[in-house]
This record gives sequence, C-alpha cells and structure tokens, in this order.
Amino acid sequence: MIGRIAGVILHRAPDHVLIDVRGVGYIVHVSERTAASLPRVGEAAALYTDLVVREDLLQLFGFPTLLEKEWHRLLTSVQGIGAKASLAILGTLGAEGVGRAIALGDWAAVRKAPGVGPKLAQRVVLELKDRAPQVIAMGGALTVDAGLGDAGAGLVEPDATPAPAPSPRTAAPSSAAASADALSALTNLGYGPSEAAAAVAEAAARDPAAPTPALIRAALRALAPKE
Repeated sequence: MIGRIAGVILHRAPDHVLIDVRGVGYIVHVSERTAASLPRVGEAAALYTDLVVREDLLQLFGFPTLLEKEWHRLLTSVQGIGAKASLAILGTLGAEGVGRAIALGDWAAVRKAPGVGPKLAQRVVLELKDRAPQVIAMGGALTVDAGLGDAGAGLVEPDATPAPAPSPRTAAPSSAAASADALSALTNLGYGPSEAAAAVAEAAARDPAAPTPALIRAALRALAPKE
C-alpha cells in the first residue's frame, strides 16, 4: 500500500497531478482545492495517498494532510460516496469544513459539492455524525503537512502514520488543534462526543481563529441549559 508519495511535479491539472518519483511518473488524483495549493511544475511536492485497487484499475488519491486523508477514509465508508465524490466534498469544504458540517448536521453544506445530491448529503451527515468527533479529536495530531522531505530525490513510502520532523511547513494548523483540544476538554467534563463536537464546531464556525480557551467558553455557553 502506498501511503505517501514525494517527488517532482511534471504536470498539473484541476483534478490530478503527475509526480516523478525516481524516473517513474505517478498520476495522483486530487481535489481542486489541493491542486490549487500545489507547487508549480518542476518543483518538489509530497502528498499522503490512498490506493484504490480494482480488477482493471489502480488509482492513487492524494491529500495534503493526514486529517484530510482520514476524512476521505470516513466519507468513502458511506454507501454512494466513492473516491471522486469524497474529493468533491473535501474540495468544496476542506477537511475542517467537513468536520463542522457533519458535527452540526449541516447537510446543505455537503450538498454544495458537485455531484452530491440532497439525499446523499443527508446520508453522509446521518451516518457519520457519531463518528465525526473521533476524527475531530485527532485533528491536532493528524493535520500535519506532508512536507517535502526528500522529495527532490523522490520517495514512495509504505502506508503508515508518518511523524515528520517539526518545521514551518509541518506545523499543525492552530484551528484544527484548538478544536481537537476543546473537544477533548468538553468530553472530559462529561459531555457526549456528538453534542460536544457540535458545540465546538459552531464556535469554530463563528471564529475560525479562536484559541482553545475561547472555543471552550463559547461551546460551554452553547451547551448551557436554556432558561
């Protein structure tokens, strides 16, 4: 299983990228959001990958963070959501946006993804609502940029959970880490994972840059009994 690929970009397109790895070109399918964030042709890049194996087809799907790869794994567990539909959802909302939409039961946000109808969007929210808190809680650890590593030389690594050395490019986005920490704090206080995730997601939607203490306070206000 190929879990990460690093090399030099030979070609870029809105839905895929061709990466040269020691003389071998790998086509990696990506979301439009990921494609837009990749370096220019001729520059080094790295992506976490998911390999889809069928009788007559092998396809690599790429993700800039482990958090996004985990959401892809969860999305494709829903009946009717294939790899391309998952990329469409992630490309529309981003990894953190997917987490907020599912935690809040906002199927209309999922519906905005190309090719995703209302019934399928509702199914995604209903089936994943109880599982979303687990991924949100891991967000601080999983949102690690794939980094370049030895991309100039070209690497293909086995599927594993990498632990890149800290650097400016590998720093976890503060919003994901803050949401994960806030969710952990609320569950430690005795709140259920689903209700805690929804409260944190609502607070993060109001202020995406809010630090952990602010998210906890806002979520507690939302969870407080209404008089």
